[in-house]
Amino acid sequence: MSTTKQTVVLVHGAYADSSSWNGSIDALQGAGHRVIAVANPLRGLESDGDYLRSVLETIDGPIVIAGHSYGGSVMSHAAEGNPNVTALVYVASFLAEVGESLLELVEKFPGAQLGGAAVPTPYRTPDGSTETELTIDPGRFPQLFAGDVDRAVARRMAATQRPLALAAFTAPATRAAWRSIESWALLAAQDLAVPAELVRFMTERADAHLVEVDASHAVTVSQPGAVTDLILEAARATAR
Repeated sequence: MSTTKQTVVLVHGAYADSSSWNGSIDALQGAGHRVIAVANPLRGLESDGDYLRSVLETIDGPIVIAGHSYGGSVMSHAAEGNPNVTALVYVASFLAEVGESLLELVEKFPGAQLGGAAVPTPYRTPDGSTETELTIDPGRFPQLFAGDVDRAVARRMAATQRPLALAAFTAPATRAAWRSIESWALLAAQDLAVPAELVRFMTERADAHLVEVDASHAVTVSQPGAVTDLILEAARATAR
């Protein structure tokens, strides 16, 4: 049976950018996949999901999407109803049910410490109103976000972090693509943003395939090989 290699779409999370996937891109391309690392706007769950959906609509053929952290929530919104998406890979991420916000989920189980280092800052929206966005205190970023990343690299990540609009963190999910698309999840055992107990709860609820890696929240940077392996596993399992 002949199969078409899926396009792999990578969606970064809050306080990060597309370069967080750099450790996986070469291997995914080497396996024959076209790779697109999307620039996630981080402005609002619905608007970010709409943007990703518009990107997906430009892709011909089957698609595997991997989302890190908040990027998984955006992925859950964007993929629903798209018949080309064969697999979803949640990397240290959220498998939110409709009606749940990320704030609600991180408060459900102990262990989430990243929010305590979030620094709120007002910003002006295009319509002239003022909203709030969050960044992580650069001094605490290496320990809380990237505990197993080389300290010099972690400091650069802290300096280049992209802020998340507070509204994106508090907005309830309106779609849950994992209900209809086969899903995989990577649990980072040292994660201080999306704790292990929460990932196990969400993965079991979603009947997703789970792997556990001894890594920090920044697992895409610290252990890209494990992330790549899971994406390739999902791609092979859903090839068509």
